[in-house]
Amino acid sequence: MTTRRKLFGFVGAAAVAAAASFAALPAQAADVTLTMHQFLPPQANVPKLVLDVWADKVEEASGGRIEVERYASMALGGKPPELMDQAIDGIADVVWTVVGYTPGRFPRTEVFELPFFVEDARAASHAYWKLFESDMKDSDFKDVKILGTWVHGPGLLHTNKPVKVPGDLAGMKIRGGSRLVNDLLTRIGATPVGMPVPAIPEGLSKGVLDGTTIPWEVTTALKVAELVHNHTEFDGPALYNLTFVLAMNKDKYESLPDDLKKVIDDNSGLDFSIFAGGTQSDSDGPARQIAVDLGNNIITVSEEDAAEWRALAEPIYADWIADMDSKGIDGQALIDNARKLMDEYTAAN
Repeated sequence: MTTRRKLFGFVGAAAVAAAASFAALPAQAADVTLTMHQFLPPQANVPKLVLDVWADKVEEASGGRIEVERYASMALGGKPPELMDQAIDGIADVVWTVVGYTPGRFPRTEVFELPFFVEDARAASHAYWKLFESDMKDSDFKDVKILGTWVHGPGLLHTNKPVKVPGDLAGMKIRGGSRLVNDLLTRIGATPVGMPVPAIPEGLSKGVLDGTTIPWEVTTALKVAELVHNHTEFDGPALYNLTFVLAMNKDKYESLPDDLKKVIDDNSGLDFSIFAGGTQSDSDGPARQIAVDLGNNIITVSEEDAAEWRALAEPIYADWIADMDSKGIDGQALIDNARKLMDEYTAAN
């Protein structure tokens, strides 16, 4: 848990005495305390640059009536795939999680996890929120209050040997972050290994993994560039992306007075989702530079050379649409609407 208090400087002996007198008084308790739980260490980019920013703004906008207690690295117990249920059940008031940690449970979100589908995290996060409002709010996420929806920057491969073409992955054990990523790895010829992000360093160091799929930004906290020395990125649409949500217990939200509900709402939604996805994507560059400075081998697959990869990934679209159809969901419409919304955002920005 981290708490934040601001100490303002005072000048003069009288001010110092006044400050000492004030410090002796008990601090005024917040009207509402929200517990926020997530799986990364507090110094990682998302907790530091997104979640803490959200929490600080909520605390400030509430005039101190809301306090957000921040619990990192699963400090409240459980495993990362259990975070959504912790929010639904009220074990934590607010959680940040990877939607794909529970494969198939929130099927509509997977449209943004299709391979070679997303090129810009801000555009996709914009589209994700719009589709959440129209297609997911009363279906996939009916049991929880969603505060933000976003995707990370381009997903790529970090491996213990160079990967330039799909055949280079044959037989390699690669950590995948979602059901569709694992499907993609299988079709390419790798052996997918499912594990939450915090387990990646141990998996790499012990040889359980030959590589992993994650975006650049999280490699810093996990020290991936020190554990493997080859990185394969793609020009144009990303190899893959993962979807995230910031979710709140419904009963906790409904228990708030209207003015504090407004504080939560004013700091959540579309603009916050774009901010979160964009901030996460913007953190890719500094993390990539660490790998460059270490002298690691960075392979960039051009859009032309990625055609072989895309051909292997193409059947995933048809299979996913058929899977959605079997659930009574129009998968093709989700694809079409997501593309339209991403294109509209890109054209406007």
